[in-house]
Amino acid sequence: MTSTDSVQKDPAKAPAKDPWDLPDVSGLVVGVLGGTGDQGRGLAYRLARAGQKVIIGSRAAERAQAAADELGLGVEGADNAECARRSDIVIVAVPWEGHGKTLESLREDLAGKLVVDCVNPLGFDKKGAYALKPEEGSAAEQAAALLPDSRVTAAFHHLSAVLLQDEAVDEIDTDVMVLGEERADTEIVQALAGRIPGMRGVFAGRLRNAHQVESLVANLISVNRRYKAHAGLRVTDV
Repeated sequence: MTSTDSVQKDPAKAPAKDPWDLPDVSGLVVGVLGGTGDQGRGLAYRLARAGQKVIIGSRAAERAQAAADELGLGVEGADNAECARRSDIVIVAVPWEGHGKTLESLREDLAGKLVVDCVNPLGFDKKGAYALKPEEGSAAEQAAALLPDSRVTAAFHHLSAVLLQDEAVDEIDTDVMVLGEERADTEIVQALAGRIPGMRGVFAGRLRNAHQVESLVANLISVNRRYKAHAGLRVTDV
C-alpha cells in the first residue's frame, strides 16, 4: 500500500504569459544619441509626437538644442553625456564610423541604462550598399561588449528616415524586430515601438542574431532604389 505522503502531485502550471501583454512605458524618458542625424531625429520626432518625453543628444549641446527647438513637442537637447544620464532608455543612432568610440566614452554615463542600438554597419560602393561584420559580430554585440554595466538591446533598424520625419505621415506601417538577452528589456522596447501609430515591436531573438537584422538594411536600400519606395517589414502570422 502506497503512503499518500510519498505521492507528489505536479503543481499546476501557471498560464502562459500573453506575448502582447507589454508594460506601460509612457512615463519613461527616452534619450536619442545621434538625434541630430536623419534616423535619430526621425525617431525623436515620432516618439515625442506620441507623447514620450525625449532628449536629443549630440557631441555639441548647442547643436542638439537647435535640433530640439526645430522639432518642438517638448523635446530637449543636451550633449551626449547629459542625455545619457537623464534618460531611462537610450537609443543609439550614431553613424557606424563613430559607434565604438562614442559608446566607449559614455560607458559610465550609460551604466544601469536600457540601451537600444539601431546602428547598421554598412559599406557603400558603386554596386550599392553591403553589410559589414564587426569583430564582435554586430553593432549591438559591440555595444554590449563596450557597455558591460548597461542592458543592451537592438531595434529600430529597418525604418525609413524620410517617413519618420514627414509630418504629413500619420502612421508608420512597419514592424520593429527587437533583440536582447532579457525578456523584460525587450518587452519595454517592444512597448516603446508600439507607442508610434502603425508600428509594432516583435521579439526576434538574442543579440547573437543581430547581425542579420542589421544586414537586412542593405537589401531594403536596394528595394527602395529599385522601386522608388520607403520599404519596411511586416512579420506575418503573429
